[in-house]
Amino acid sequence: MIKQLSLPALVVASALLAQPLAIHAAPATTAHPAQPKLVVVLVVDGLPNEQVLRYREQFGQGGLRRMLDQGASFNNAHQAHGITVTAIGHSAVLTGAYPYVHGIIGNNWIDPQTGKSVYCTEDTNYHYLNEETKPSDGTAPTRLKVDTLGDQLRYATGGQSKVVAVSGKDRGAILLAGKTGTAYMYMDKTGNFASSSYYMQQHPAWVQQYQAGKPQDRYYGKTWAPLLPAAAYAGDAPEELNQVKAGTHNRLPFSYYSESGNIDADYYNLLKTGPYLDQLTLDFARAAVEGENLGRNPAGVPDLLGVSLSAHDYVNHAFGPESKLSHDHLQRVDRMLAEFFNYLDKRVGMDNVLVVLTADHGFPNTPEFSRTQHIEAERIDGGAMMKALDQHLSAKFGGAKLLSAWSLPNIHLDYQQIEKSGLKREEVETAAARFLLAQKGIVEAYTRTQLESGAANTTRMATLMRRAWNREASGDLMVVAKPYWYFGTGSSGTSHGSPYAYDTNVPLLIMGKRWIKAGAYGQYAEVMDIAPTLAHLLRVRPPAGSEGRVLTEILQSQQ
Repeated sequence: MIKQLSLPALVVASALLAQPLAIHAAPATTAHPAQPKLVVVLVVDGLPNEQVLRYREQFGQGGLRRMLDQGASFNNAHQAHGITVTAIGHSAVLTGAYPYVHGIIGNNWIDPQTGKSVYCTEDTNYHYLNEETKPSDGTAPTRLKVDTLGDQLRYATGGQSKVVAVSGKDRGAILLAGKTGTAYMYMDKTGNFASSSYYMQQHPAWVQQYQAGKPQDRYYGKTWAPLLPAAAYAGDAPEELNQVKAGTHNRLPFSYYSESGNIDADYYNLLKTGPYLDQLTLDFARAAVEGENLGRNPAGVPDLLGVSLSAHDYVNHAFGPESKLSHDHLQRVDRMLAEFFNYLDKRVGMDNVLVVLTADHGFPNTPEFSRTQHIEAERIDGGAMMKALDQHLSAKFGGAKLLSAWSLPNIHLDYQQIEKSGLKREEVETAAARFLLAQKGIVEAYTRTQLESGAANTTRMATLMRRAWNREASGDLMVVAKPYWYFGTGSSGTSHGSPYAYDTNVPLLIMGKRWIKAGAYGQYAEVMDIAPTLAHLLRVRPPAGSEGRVLTEILQSQQ
């Protein structure tokens, strides 16, 4: 017979058995490298990854090539939502969230409650500091429904970490700064960088000193000329594809002046197209590093600097990513980044800095260029299409006006009128979708009923469009154009906003040798992965809406 031990005896026996194991198997301690002193998040507005690949061999040694050689790079990284525009893309970077959660569904959209157009960062409760402010100007992150990595960093450090964002566009700065950081944006009437009363009531002394120097005026009369030898541009699209129009200029060299002959608002606005806006943005970022002592926080906690370079987007809209101007502009951005990294190395030490570079969206080629490549490509007159849809629905359903408003790709129906007319919502939605699918250049249309119920198909396009649809803010239909077609009018330039790879595939480069393993990675990645990866390295809570993954494959083993 086996003698059973009492409970006290079992406890004593277990302790005796465990004692030698505890002595010989003490838990090993892992030495984690210190947190970065400064995290720099760079967004090059409107930079498709294909341009980084296409022009890589022409980059200098210290900018983009430095990140490619010394950092981790993902060639299969995407803004993984279906409406690829500036506000949504910037929101994704540090929230790690999709529009259906973070609430920013476009640069502008129709408010379903008022039927009026709203701007992503407008809030009339606030104004620019010492600058003219219009009701639709971007002054605050009010419409962003979730927090950002910067907010979580400040929460974790009791508000001691500093979070500063600067951009040529208000939405580029505000949506990177989050709820508790500080945003500075370019004022195209004065050329200043300014903040708003959401963040402070008066600029700090370093901003006032920077503005007093009027650095924006030094480019008046300057010329943007090609940086590289003529042979370097041999593969670019023929300049003749972009016809010169009266009163416009679309060739290099490109001069900066005003018709008045004076430094005025026209000149400051012209600076947005070309390299000088980005140079001013990086100069102001340097001033912020010094003025706020970023990377040298006396509390010993990390700081975060967001920099959004806006000019590449303006250049690509006007001339296309296949153009000589876009090609040269990216080369100049590369050299600017090299200078900025050298500055950070001297000021903070790059061993203490973690740098991320990405884009808010890519770009298609201009339709004119696409057609030379035997690709069907056109511009779709959205206004004419909506007028035809309105007439179709009215004729089909007894004369009632059922189309409420539109801001493509979102279309709003008048559900009150539908109910008043004794119609079924699903019936009107389906009729509208069928009409849209019959229009030239339209490949897909999704209805509210499909999106709410999950009945939309399971293709990647449907997944991306569903992520871009917010139940409270978005329309009752979303329409998708064919590849290389887009909503717009005119006869030159191009635009973005689709779920296709040319719009979603963006650079994702991360550099910081103490934390990141250098290499080219073929794994699928999303811009939404940036926030959770940085949260892991900073050892803070991920933002509330974050759905990305930690990019563990690029982390040094001790991470």
